[in-house]
Order: sequence, then structure tokens, then C-alpha cells
Amino acid sequence: MKELGKAMKFIWSVEFWRMAVFWTVSLLISYWHLWFSPKSNSFPRCAPATAPPINPVCIITGATSGLGAAAAYALSKEGFCVVLVGRSSHLLSKTVGEIESWNKDANLKAFQVDMSSFHSIFNFKASLQQWLFDSNMHPSIQLLINNAGILATSYRLTAEGYDQMMATNYIGAFCLTKLLLPLLQNSHVPSRVVNVTSFTHRNVFNMQVDKETVSGRCFLRTKRYPCARIYENSKLCLLLFSYELHRQLGLLEKSHRVSVIAVDPGVVETNIMREVPSCLSCVAFTVLKLLGLLQSPEKGITSVLDAALAPPDVSGVYLFGGKGRTINSSALSYNSKLAQELWTTSCDLFLQSQLGVKETST
Repeated sequence: MKELGKAMKFIWSVEFWRMAVFWTVSLLISYWHLWFSPKSNSFPRCAPATAPPINPVCIITGATSGLGAAAAYALSKEGFCVVLVGRSSHLLSKTVGEIESWNKDANLKAFQVDMSSFHSIFNFKASLQQWLFDSNMHPSIQLLINNAGILATSYRLTAEGYDQMMATNYIGAFCLTKLLLPLLQNSHVPSRVVNVTSFTHRNVFNMQVDKETVSGRCFLRTKRYPCARIYENSKLCLLLFSYELHRQLGLLEKSHRVSVIAVDPGVVETNIMREVPSCLSCVAFTVLKLLGLLQSPEKGITSVLDAALAPPDVSGVYLFGGKGRTINSSALSYNSKLAQELWTTSCDLFLQSQLGVKETST
């Protein structure tokens, strides 16, 4: 009865109808672009670039379940040394064990990291560099997949005072990329950043990118937690960041060495909806399955693998639908002025968090 009561309360919320109607429409719009847009391109997969005898290093956040775990297994078979990043040490051990049982030659390393905590991310960078040194590996990485994401249904603040969903889905990915960019640029072979975003970004038609909005603190003033809206904002921010990082890398020397690709896997049956009443998430998955729009993690990673293994010169694109196909993201996601403003705000938050870590450690 308690679960039913929660479900009924959620059904009467604006967020439920935003997810049920608007998210479905935005998904269909993405498929319309895929099937009917003349501007859609596709790229083949290439074997990972290597510098023998060292295997390329791939870092995957949110690697303990769903897309992240499936991608870790698939890329281990492609010859990558896969670094799994996740919040739970137990789930990390379990995932590593499962991958090793499926692929005896898998080269894996796991790090416990909370992607909503800058302190945890900062410590991860130090631990990663130490591991590379201790393993006599080149101080570089070849692939970073920012996959970690949550769909929270209630207010939760991080130690830095950020909304946990914005911190996990966007701020953490931005900070991790900023910290690891020197290692990506230090690679002897072309390297890449893959940001896993979502069709839900199409529901955002106007957005402020000041500190209060990007950190999610502005939503503390609302009567009810706007979970769907914050999730959409976080995914739009990830897209704007992808395009702006691509633009900025293009201004640097040897920019061709680091490419950036945004990818939308579509609807995948993962545990991201674990905070939504289970009876509602089951109904949603059943309907999407009947419509042929629901994918398993093993099938859903197709676009992620397309992005990871696309030719080195492919950058600044948005992949969707598998087979290396690209489509246009929303008009707002191509707003270069907004992207530059978001970059400035995100850098300010990054420096603020970095200063906080240094003050804590002294």
C-alpha cells in the first residue's frame, strides 16, 4: 500500500507527466531526425589506436551496472585496459569478477569514486597517476567515457553544496575531464572524450547558466523537487560542454589528438529509474518494449561503442541510433554563446571546488 501511495502521489505531479509525455515526444523527434533528416551521417568503427606494447587505457564512469558495465566488457574485448569507476566497492568487485569470467584476457582496474564529490574526483586523479607510474605505463589515457548519471526524485546536496543530480550528471563529468585532459593530450596516439547524454535535452528551450542554476542550488527554492527538469538541464549542459570542448581543442596545437563526441544511447533498461515508484517504472518499460523502443544494456551500448571506436578525426558530433549514425541535437545545444557562458561558469565552480580541496588538505 505504501508503494501504491507513492505511485499515486508521483502520478499527480508535473514531473510524471513531463517524463511520460515530453520525454516520449523528444525520443520520437530523435528517431525522426535519424530516419528522415538528409544531414544524418555515419562513421565506421576502427580498431583502437595503440602504441605497442602498451594497451590503450579507457576510463568509464558509472561502470558498475547498465551501460557502463556493458561498455567495460565490450571495450575489454577490443584490447583496452579498462579502468572502472564507481561509487560502490562491492559492485566494482562484482563487475570486475563478471567481466573476467566472460573475458579471461581482460585487463581491468577499479577505483571507488563518487562522481558528485570533487574531493573524490581529485583523489581519483592522484590515484590514477600513481597506478600508471607503479604499473610502468605511459602517463596518458586514450579514452574517457563520462557515463555516470542518476535520476534523483528528491533534494540531496553534496559536500560542496551542489544538487546531487547536477553534480553527478554534469559537474562531475566536467571536473573529471578538466583534470584528466593533460593525460589525454599526453597520449602518443589520438585520444577521445565520450559524453553520454540523452534525448531529454530537447525539452529545454531556455536555460540560465549562472552558478545557481548549474549547481542546482536555485531549485532549493521550489516547493517540489523538479527532477525531470534538472535531469534535462544536466544532459543539455553535457552537450553544450561537448561542443565547446571540441571548439576549444580545435584552437590548440595538436588538437587533432583529442576528439570529443556526444552520444545518446536512447532508452535502455537500466536501474537509473530506481527512485521512481517501481510499479510505474515497470509500466513505462513494458510500454516502451511493446513500441520497440526499449533496449537492453548490451544493445544500448552500440552507439557508445560507435563513439569510442569512431575514426580519430571525428569530433564535435552527436551520435544516436547505432551504426555510427549522427543526428542534430536541439537548436539550443548549438548556441555557442550559451556554451561559452556555461564553460566560464563551470570553470569557476571547478576552481572553487579545487580551492576547497586544497584548504581541506592543509
